[in-house]
Amino acid sequence: MAALLPAEWIKNWEKGGKSEFVQLCRALSENKNHDVGFRDIQQALYELAYHVVRGNLKHDQASNVLGDVIEFREDMPSILADVFCILDIETSCLEEKNKRDHFTQLVLACLYLVSDTVLKERLDPETLESLGLIKQSQQFNQKSVKIKTKLFYKQQKFNLLREENEGYAKLIAELGQDLSGNITSDLILENIKSLIGCFNLDPNRVLDIILEVYECRPEYDDFFVPLIESYMYMCEPQTLCHILGFKFKFYQDPSGETPSSLYRVAAVLLQHNLIDLEDLYVHLLPGDNAIMEEHKREIVEAKQIVRKLTMVVLSSEKTEEKEKEKEKEEEKTEKPPDNQKLGLLEALLKIGDWHHAQSIMDQMPPFYATSHKPIAVALCQLVHVTIEPLYRRVGVPKGAKGSPIASLPNKRAPKQAESFEELRKEVFNMLCYLGPHLSHDPILFAKVVRLGKAFMKEFQSDGSKQEDKEKMETLFSCLLSITDQVLLPSLSLMDCNACMSEELWGMFKTFPYQYRYRLYGQWKNETYNSHPLLVKVKAQTIDRAKYIMKRLTKENVKPSGRQIGKLSHSNPTILFDYILSQIQKYDNLITPVVDSLKYLTSLNYDVLAYCIIEALANPEKERMKHDDTTISSWLQSLASFCGAVFRKYPIELAGLLQYVANQLKAGKSFDLLILKEVVQKMAGIEITEEMTMEQLEAMTGGEQLKAEGGYFGQIRNTKKSSQRLKDALLDHDLALPLCLLMAQQRNGVIFQEGGEKHLKLVGKLYDQCHDTLVQFGGFLASNLSTEDYIKRVPSIDVLCNEFHTPHDAAFFLSRPMYAHHISSKYDELKKAEKGNKQQHKVHKYITSCELVMAPVHEAVISLHLPKVWDDISPQFYATFWSLTMYDLAVPHSSYDREVNKLKVQMKAIDDNQEMPPNKKKKEKERCTALQDKLLEEEKKQLEHVQRVLQRLKLEKDNWLLAKSTKNETITKFLQLCIFPRCIFSAIDAVYCAHFVELVHQQKTPNFSTLLCYDRVFSDIIYTVASCTENEASRYGRFLCCMLETVTRWHSDRVIYEKECGNYPGFLTILRATGFDGGNKADQLDYENFRHVVHKWHYKLTKASVHCLETGEYTHIRNILIVLTKILPWYPKVLNLGQALERRVHKICQEEKEKRPDLYALAMGYSGQLKSRKPFMIPENEFHHKDPPARNAVPATVQNGPGGAGMPTSLTINTVRLEEGTTEETDKLKEKFQGVVKVINKTVNATPKVTTSNGNSASNSKIIKEKDDKEKSGKEKDKEKKDKTPAATPEMKALGKDGKDKPKEERANKEEKAREIKEKTPKSDKEKEKVKKEEKASKEEKSKTVVTIVESKSTAEKEREKEPSRERDLAKEMKSKENAKGGEKVPVAGSLKSPVPRSETSESEREQKRRKVDTHSSPSHSSTVKGTAVLPKVPLVSENYSSSRVISVHFLQDNLNELKDSSAKHYINHTTPTLSKSKEREVEKKDLDKSRERSREREKKDEKDRKERKRDHSNSDREVPQDSTKRRKEENGTTGSSKHSKSESPSDSPRLNEKEKEKNKSKSSGKEKGDSIKAEKMEKSSSGSKKESRHDKEKTEKKDKRDSAGGKEEKKHHKSSDKHR
Repeated sequence: MAALLPAEWIKNWEKGGKSEFVQLCRALSENKNHDVGFRDIQQALYELAYHVVRGNLKHDQASNVLGDVIEFREDMPSILADVFCILDIETSCLEEKNKRDHFTQLVLACLYLVSDTVLKERLDPETLESLGLIKQSQQFNQKSVKIKTKLFYKQQKFNLLREENEGYAKLIAELGQDLSGNITSDLILENIKSLIGCFNLDPNRVLDIILEVYECRPEYDDFFVPLIESYMYMCEPQTLCHILGFKFKFYQDPSGETPSSLYRVAAVLLQHNLIDLEDLYVHLLPGDNAIMEEHKREIVEAKQIVRKLTMVVLSSEKTEEKEKEKEKEEEKTEKPPDNQKLGLLEALLKIGDWHHAQSIMDQMPPFYATSHKPIAVALCQLVHVTIEPLYRRVGVPKGAKGSPIASLPNKRAPKQAESFEELRKEVFNMLCYLGPHLSHDPILFAKVVRLGKAFMKEFQSDGSKQEDKEKMETLFSCLLSITDQVLLPSLSLMDCNACMSEELWGMFKTFPYQYRYRLYGQWKNETYNSHPLLVKVKAQTIDRAKYIMKRLTKENVKPSGRQIGKLSHSNPTILFDYILSQIQKYDNLITPVVDSLKYLTSLNYDVLAYCIIEALANPEKERMKHDDTTISSWLQSLASFCGAVFRKYPIELAGLLQYVANQLKAGKSFDLLILKEVVQKMAGIEITEEMTMEQLEAMTGGEQLKAEGGYFGQIRNTKKSSQRLKDALLDHDLALPLCLLMAQQRNGVIFQEGGEKHLKLVGKLYDQCHDTLVQFGGFLASNLSTEDYIKRVPSIDVLCNEFHTPHDAAFFLSRPMYAHHISSKYDELKKAEKGNKQQHKVHKYITSCELVMAPVHEAVISLHLPKVWDDISPQFYATFWSLTMYDLAVPHSSYDREVNKLKVQMKAIDDNQEMPPNKKKKEKERCTALQDKLLEEEKKQLEHVQRVLQRLKLEKDNWLLAKSTKNETITKFLQLCIFPRCIFSAIDAVYCAHFVELVHQQKTPNFSTLLCYDRVFSDIIYTVASCTENEASRYGRFLCCMLETVTRWHSDRVIYEKECGNYPGFLTILRATGFDGGNKADQLDYENFRHVVHKWHYKLTKASVHCLETGEYTHIRNILIVLTKILPWYPKVLNLGQALERRVHKICQEEKEKRPDLYALAMGYSGQLKSRKPFMIPENEFHHKDPPARNAVPATVQNGPGGAGMPTSLTINTVRLEEGTTEETDKLKEKFQGVVKVINKTVNATPKVTTSNGNSASNSKIIKEKDDKEKSGKEKDKEKKDKTPAATPEMKALGKDGKDKPKEERANKEEKAREIKEKTPKSDKEKEKVKKEEKASKEEKSKTVVTIVESKSTAEKEREKEPSRERDLAKEMKSKENAKGGEKVPVAGSLKSPVPRSETSESEREQKRRKVDTHSSPSHSSTVKGTAVLPKVPLVSENYSSSRVISVHFLQDNLNELKDSSAKHYINHTTPTLSKSKEREVEKKDLDKSRERSREREKKDEKDRKERKRDHSNSDREVPQDSTKRRKEENGTTGSSKHSKSESPSDSPRLNEKEKEKNKSKSSGKEKGDSIKAEKMEKSSSGSKKESRHDKEKTEKKDKRDSAGGKEEKKHHKSSDKHR
């Protein structure tokens, strides 16, 4: 520290140092900071004195200046004495004597400044002696020791002998007298004082006696407390505390027990502040450390108990040991040591001293004090007293009397609560200290809950001021805290008290579910860990739950349910958590668990809902299985449980629905599974792709029919549950948000949620999202009232543009709204005018439709680009999207079916003898009522449908504007209407097909039905590949319905003429103008329609095979689903069926190990396909195959980019090309694009024909050479096959054993014979041949047995009766061809020879079968561009750039394959047995014929005519034979149809036979050309029935054309001439 006195001051002391020093001291003493000033003055004085000791300053100078300074402060003498004291010690240690002398002189000089007493106190006795202040230092020391001893160690004792016992006797008599009179404490106190004085009594002992008497007379508080208070004025304050402490100490032996009276006295004294708690607390045992250790030990013990309960014990010995341990523990814990702190606490609580009781509890671990029952009970009693007035005012239930509780006599007790605010201040705090131990007093528990209920009632009623509101908010949060910390834990410790659970629910149901779930979460996850008792309870509950769940079965649901109920009243969270964990593992527990939950309280059901949501949201659980392709089974089980439990019990749904909505907001759609299950179970609305057609049909009727016939499960008793679901959705405004979230999430599944997920899983999630949307939307539509629905669903443009809802979903949601609107408007108009005529009604309906739909027409314009509306009108678009199947058709058969079921049911009720009569009557009434409802509903729907059709009739002319082209119109229609909707739901799929048919039937202008169907069937690869599994199923349904319509038209000329004959949809000229209606020649005739249908079937086959060959999972799965759905109508043609069958068989083999789900699908389809085989027919029965020489291809030639987008024509082409090169086809394309008129005229001439579509022209040479070789061989083969069935292609296809040879031979011959009989041949040569063959067939018949039976089958007889139109046509065509033969140009060598679709000769079929070997499947030629054609045959390329061609021509190799397989297959169905000798004979004949033919073929130029006749006779023989077989197949009478089902279509056997025939036929290369021509001619002739064959043989081509019978034919001929 720096020196305060500089050396200069000492040197110049007299001059200025003295004054400087004085100034410094003055400044320091005036310093406000007392401590700093004190220290600095001390230092200044010390330095001054030190200079004197060193001799720098004289002692008189120093004493003078000190005299001046001494006045500055009061304590200056004391400071100076301190300085002297320090210097005294310092100088006594120094060796220099002079310094000591200087110090002594200084003190002597300053004696007048400091008093002697102070110096004697502080200086050494030796120094004092040298100063002369004392005589002898030794005497001084002895004196001080004596004084100290007397002061500190001598005790002042009463002389007990002087105390007289009489005094104490009088004292006790004084205190024990009757105090009821007007004796006051002051009076007694005066007497006590007198006694103390008179009898020399010890005042402390007197006080002790007063306390003893007070203990014995506790009722006299008002007397003793003032007495002690007054007495204490005479004692030291600590005395009373010490005396009490001494009393407590006395009872602190291990065996001692402190009396409650002592606790009470101490408590009263504390309450009156006569002693301090801190002073008394230290006298009490046990210490706080001991209490803390005991608490920790309890927790450890609780955990050990838990561990023991979860351990698996194997032997019975261990359990015995455990029991012994338990007994020992019980003995130990029987006598707890006396805890004086708790005793005092109890006494404080009993007298109502809450303040001191709280202080004691704060010193202990939480809930330690109240875990002791007496304390908990005492605290409960205090709460009872405190809440009494408020409870009496607001809490007592109506009609309850209640037992009022008296208030405490103590004025210092807590104030009783009169309002909720006072309740919060006083009582809530007490309850928090009670914690879970409120369980000791169920009555108080109920009171608190009732007060909570009363508060919530007040809280929820509005109309209070802002300040009050804030107070109420605070109160509410306090109530929630009390519930969390006190009520729920206490419920856990109560012994299964269902009443408390229900009481608590009374309050809980007033909380929003967010608060309730928060409380349950705390209860389940936090509370049970907070207290040793609760830890034990949790373990015991789980143990008990395990016990029950192990024994739960369907049989013992009731007893187990009761046990579950009992356990759930107290600890629902723990119990349900365990039950749910079991359900997630074992889904077979769901049903018994759901049934066993009927004994739960309302609170428990609510907790169950929370537990379910918590289990669903568990972040540790994976939502996918390990393979990442399916949703985890735990989630599926939980969802299923959810649906069942929410349906059966009245549980609040809001939380669950909000959870699903939140998950969707977060972009997670897994949990939609729950919503799907809940809606399915609660509302009875199922979404399944497995619906039968009957169910689907029922779903197109009214609500009653849907309920009766539309669902798998019988939907009963869903009224209440669906009402609950509806209310939950409306109350929490979740109906529309859920719909919109699902609609948005559908694409989110793919683009956001999909991410790294397996494609299969993404598809599943997409389907789940979509299905749930459909299901949920269906629920809303059928359950919400009109007003509710309209209020919630915005208009279509808002849905699409603002909420970004996909259009299909937006219309799906809006559709019920339009229906509601229209029906309500219609009802209004009906009421306004009473006119009852049907006409008026329809008019009103149409008016109401216009009123409702006009805004919709406006709204939809914004959904698409303006150019869309050039082709289709907004009105058409809105009409398509707003109607449903209910509006288009009445499912009469479904109504009849359900009504019949009810009739059967009623009959069964009548026949039932056991049923009691009253029940019979009830059941019959129910059935009759249901029947009447159904019939009424049917009538209502019928009227509605008629009105809708009238409306459509009026609208239709404005539907399709076709400002560009019909083709463009169809594109828009498919793209914006059909495709999005047909995959939306199964009913929508059916609707789309019906709608297309309806638009056709309405004769809608500018709508080409033909184009529409063609576009639908032509390229299904892309649509199939882009579907999910369920979409594929729906798309399959759509195709199935489309095929059904097409098949109906195809099946019968009469139906076709009636429904399509002169409809604009079947115009073959696609002008953009409207339909003139009159021109029959512009219509597609029946036979060409059959060609077109065949082409569609072929296209479907090609697409299917392509998809199956990709190896892509999605392609294969989807096409198999689609094929399964369209099985009733496709495949119909045998060869297409066989191609499919082979490919599917291959899939079965390939996927067996790799992808079992594909294998299962393929096997399923394969089996169904085999069962359909008997109903398949050969191709030439499906349509007449005309020779390509007279080619008529109904084809759409779309213009390329330069063609102004005009579809030139759907034309029956008769343009004859001189050479079949690609250049020619290109020219032809140009012609089609440029000269529309020419083609339109050309369209009307010549018989219709199918060109076969080959590979590109570049390949054609090589293929041609190959074909030449193959065909000549195959012709011989087929000739042989006429008589030698051993070599039939079908046998090769089926790989039949030699054993079947005789059967096949017999079949062939017999059929030939039969067919020949039926024929009426017209040329002489034919007649001769027919006769010969008839003879042969007679011989065969005599030898056979089986044949006769077969030939007499019903089908056969019918067939014989029918006029054999097809056969006649075939014959005519052949004879015509013979006549025309000379004019035909031989096939150019560079071209691939087309194989027309006809069965003219066996050799043709053989040739096709060979083709199969070279071109294995249709998919190989999926990219063919150029098409080789016979001379003079117009051809339209299949793959124009950006164009689609409806044509009835095919890829040649595909055709060959399919043809071949059909041949192989269908012959097999009619193989009776034949003797071997006959077989040889037949073989010889066959060989002879083939040789003869080949010779004639070589001399072709000379013997052209003869050769053709022979060809004709062969083919002639075969055609009828085929049809016979086919009819047999259809009627199921064929002998070998059984074999055909099981046989695999492999080509392996009989290869050597094939080789031989190949070699033989090499020589006859030209022969095949003729046979081809013959086939082509046959086809062309099938178009005109009325021509006579004889004429055709005699005349040249030109003459033949003139003599053609039908109008159509003439027109065709004219146009073809022009073209030439």
